[in-house]
Amino acid sequence: MNVQVEKLENNMAKLTITVDAAEVNKAITKAYNKQKNSISIPGFRKGKVPQAMVEKMYGAAIFYEDAANIMMQESYPQAYDESGLDIVSAPTVDVVQLEKGKDFIYTAEVALKPEVTLGKYKGVSVSKADVKVTAADVNAEIENVLKRNARKIEKTDAIVNGDVATIDFEGFMDGVAFEGGKGENYDLEIGSHSFIEGFEEALVGHVAGEDVDVNVTFPENYQATDLAGKPAVFKCHISKVTGSEVPKLDQEFVSDTSEFETVEEYKASVKERLETTKKNAAKDAQTEEAIAKIIEDSKMDIPEAMVEYQIDNMINEFANNMAQQGLQLEQYMQFTGMTMDGFREQVRPDAMQRIQSSLVLEAIAKAENIEATDADVDAEIEEMAKMYGMEADQLKTLVGEGERASMKKELASKKAVDFIMENVKEAAKKTTKKAAAADAEATEAPAEEKPKKTRKTTKKTEEKADAE
Repeated sequence: MNVQVEKLENNMAKLTITVDAAEVNKAITKAYNKQKNSISIPGFRKGKVPQAMVEKMYGAAIFYEDAANIMMQESYPQAYDESGLDIVSAPTVDVVQLEKGKDFIYTAEVALKPEVTLGKYKGVSVSKADVKVTAADVNAEIENVLKRNARKIEKTDAIVNGDVATIDFEGFMDGVAFEGGKGENYDLEIGSHSFIEGFEEALVGHVAGEDVDVNVTFPENYQATDLAGKPAVFKCHISKVTGSEVPKLDQEFVSDTSEFETVEEYKASVKERLETTKKNAAKDAQTEEAIAKIIEDSKMDIPEAMVEYQIDNMINEFANNMAQQGLQLEQYMQFTGMTMDGFREQVRPDAMQRIQSSLVLEAIAKAENIEATDADVDAEIEEMAKMYGMEADQLKTLVGEGERASMKKELASKKAVDFIMENVKEAAKKTTKKAAAADAEATEAPAEEKPKKTRKTTKKTEEKADAE
């Protein structure tokens, strides 16, 4: 095998990969063996037609596509290593020559990791964090905890917002079922707006055991053009309705769900926990602000193929999360009215931010000679082993050199974050008279009083509260 590298503009490169003719013949034979059980020629049993006979009747090109895939899968990883390039995208492949008895030649266009010209990264100014916890914050958090500890009850009365309806459904247009519009035993939270507009609202007021025809209209920009802007009927069967019975904050609840004995002690612990959470959230926000300012002050030419590759990875992550909840990505997009092009554009800013953050952190680590040691990697593996309930030595045997190198890069980037935050300058926070008065009023609110406005709890707070 031979690899030639041509550098292109905008941090792109083209690899021209040549595979020896002898390997081409072997790959064609592998392709024949893969297909032979499906080849049928009069006078021969399936799987017994000689390769030469098939090529005589249909031409050797019948095996070329499979043979090309076989050779690219075998040769590209080797070409990747031999090129010595820092490749950050999937290859865009073009076959130049494929013929029996001749060398196989193909090109692979790839994106390269761009160089970063760092701007100011020491002494970056960030906003002063507000980590004060008010009585209203405490009351709101307790209300959320009570809701999370609500007892799930199967309901026989009408569905209301917040209930979970377990449904079977199938979509019809002009009386004909359409592809991707069917689901069984699906738990739909009413009011979550996870399905197409009007779907959840149509179930409100109905009860378990009912069959309901839900009439909706697909959005004009719907991904499936044959459904876009058209009315449809989903025939739904409600098999079960689950509601919530929220407990009261009293000594019994406190004793059953915490280590405390009195409501006052419990409230004090909630305040302390919120203070820790606010400090952590503030630190995260300041970190994001600092990195964003460093990105803005730095220069890097990010190739589009690198962005598209990151978008692909993020969509695959999302699809896997949806699958764990029993919903296919196509169904999710259908029920939300999202198109794939629209979804990709929605993800694009986050993909770009991930790439830029990764690049500047690597550049800072390099500029400051920040490295992760083998001991750092071992410590990280030990933490992972605890999380997975495994022996650390056992997990270490499963981590190859490639994975260790990747972990070293990631840990060095984390150290670069620490370096940035050790050198930040915290700007004074400007507080208006109106905001100050509101803070004072909230602080003076009695702990027992239910707040007029519930503060949304961060995901980290909820997870920590659940753990405790």
